[in-house]
Amino acid sequence: MDRTTSPLPKDVQWQFPRGPRSVSRARVLLAEQAHAWKVPDELAETAVLLLSELMTNAVRHARVPVGRDVVARCVLGGDIFRVEVIDANVDLPCPRPAGPDDESGRGLALVEALSDAWGANPRPYGIGKTVWFELILDGRL
Repeated sequence: MDRTTSPLPKDVQWQFPRGPRSVSRARVLLAEQAHAWKVPDELAETAVLLLSELMTNAVRHARVPVGRDVVARCVLGGDIFRVEVIDANVDLPCPRPAGPDDESGRGLALVEALSDAWGANPRPYGIGKTVWFELILDGRL
């Protein structure tokens, strides 16, 4: 019997301590994974930039007990490249206006502007949240 099925989504995740070095490590791992999955360079670079913003937010702003890690996950399914950052803080992020002299506050605006979709959801059982974005590949693989 010949069965034609769609390929399973590719899915990988990494766990990081909540510290500034984790942001750069997550960027490197995502860039390597995107390359291995043959994600077009331009989309991979956008994904790495946006992951950096979400990881930075999780490291800087998530008020959680000591020892709680941050998880970065990426999934390639069909023509969607999805990246998630999961932390143990329940407060959902919301974009805020940043003035021309502000040194921060533009991360979520970048995510909103450069991704095809993004959002934040509470995790099951009230333990933290998942902030995610998606990029559409348009059959460019």
